[in-house]
Amino acid sequence: MRREPIELAAVATAAVPGLSPTAVSSAPDDPADFDSALLLDAEGKRWRVRSPRHAEASTRLETEFLVLRAFAPAIRAELPFLMPTVAGTVRQQDLTTFVYSHLQGTTRTVEELTAGPQELAKEIGTALAAIHDLPRALVSNADLPSYTPNEFRQRRLNELDMAATTGKIPALLLRRWEHAMEDVSLWRFNPCVVHGDLHEDNLLVEDHRVTAVTGWTDLRIGDPADDLAWLVASNEHEFVDAVVKHYTAKRRDAPDNHLLRRAALSAEFALAQYLVKGIAAADADMIAEAEGMLSTLADDIAEYGGQPISVEPLPPAKPDSPPSGQAPAAPGLVDAPAATDISEAMPAVHVTPIPVQVTPIPVDVTPVPVEVTPIPADGGNAGGTTDQPSGQDASDNAREDDAALDDAAEDAGASDSAQSTGAEDGPHDEAQAPKPSGADTSTVALTVVDAKTT
Repeated sequence: MRREPIELAAVATAAVPGLSPTAVSSAPDDPADFDSALLLDAEGKRWRVRSPRHAEASTRLETEFLVLRAFAPAIRAELPFLMPTVAGTVRQQDLTTFVYSHLQGTTRTVEELTAGPQELAKEIGTALAAIHDLPRALVSNADLPSYTPNEFRQRRLNELDMAATTGKIPALLLRRWEHAMEDVSLWRFNPCVVHGDLHEDNLLVEDHRVTAVTGWTDLRIGDPADDLAWLVASNEHEFVDAVVKHYTAKRRDAPDNHLLRRAALSAEFALAQYLVKGIAAADADMIAEAEGMLSTLADDIAEYGGQPISVEPLPPAKPDSPPSGQAPAAPGLVDAPAATDISEAMPAVHVTPIPVQVTPIPVDVTPVPVEVTPIPADGGNAGGTTDQPSGQDASDNAREDDAALDDAAEDAGASDSAQSTGAEDGPHDEAQAPKPSGADTSTVALTVVDAKTT
């Protein structure tokens, strides 16, 4: 629930005893995370109030409080700008509102900054160099995050996976970002202290000078390109080149050659992060705004090519790539059908089932011809029953019958051996049919209250 500036003024009086605001105005900030206001008291002093809108934002403010305490006076004295000082806090349920003492200067829009003179570009470059040259122990002693180049790259890939699962990222952008994040040569840099949330709303300017830097909620050791993303997103190349020129001159370490490429990637990917944050907060306005910006970015890149972000050129899209606007399953992994039933993911295929019939295979069995010479019998009937012979004649006839049978048996054996598939003798012989096989189925514009101290 959004808090109005007048309500924040009432909260500030509870955080800072004796504070009596006489004027109040809204202050630019991240509207998804904070409500902010500028106060003017009876003595002409200015105060800034930041009230978190959810628990995660409150934790960030508490982290910033620890960060600001870690900046010892000696470190602050070496910086070319001022840093915030917490004047008081007040806790309401699980959220903590912070009140900061006044810092000289006002915020400017990106257009106002990039339209400024070279002197302002020099000031911004100098401020960036001072932040990135801060001692790394400042971060490690405060137990703040620290990433190696490969860890930071993997973190970005994990965030890309999360964004892809929303199904709202244009496929052109997913492919472009994944290619850059997997381009190992792009991620060779020297980690340093990074502000982590640097943009125009966290720079206070007066007379073309950077007087203060605010918003120290995401201090870490990581990629210095993140602090230049907001500048690269402006597409004011001359101003960006001027800032980088002075930044390079002031740094103790020489910046890597791919600093601006990663800055451009960070600027583009910030839209996906904004979308994920809107979905997590169930904020329909944020989601719609993020989708609109992502669509515009994809159209611009499709038409004009966009800023270079990869060292290795992006290969041509494969013919079977997902259409524009459709997200793949997950970057870095082999694409899989979205549905568990493959028939939902594959084109329709008409399959005509083959009926399974158990049809005996005919086997030609050629009977072995056996020539049997009938034995004539006296008084016998060729077509009927014969009388048995008797005596010697019967014995002679029997021997002749045995010899004839032996000859027939030898002829039948020879015929069997000559055939590859012979049949055995006997009335029980039958051809066996083979068994059939089964079928395989497979920012708000800042209105600053100007006050003069009398």
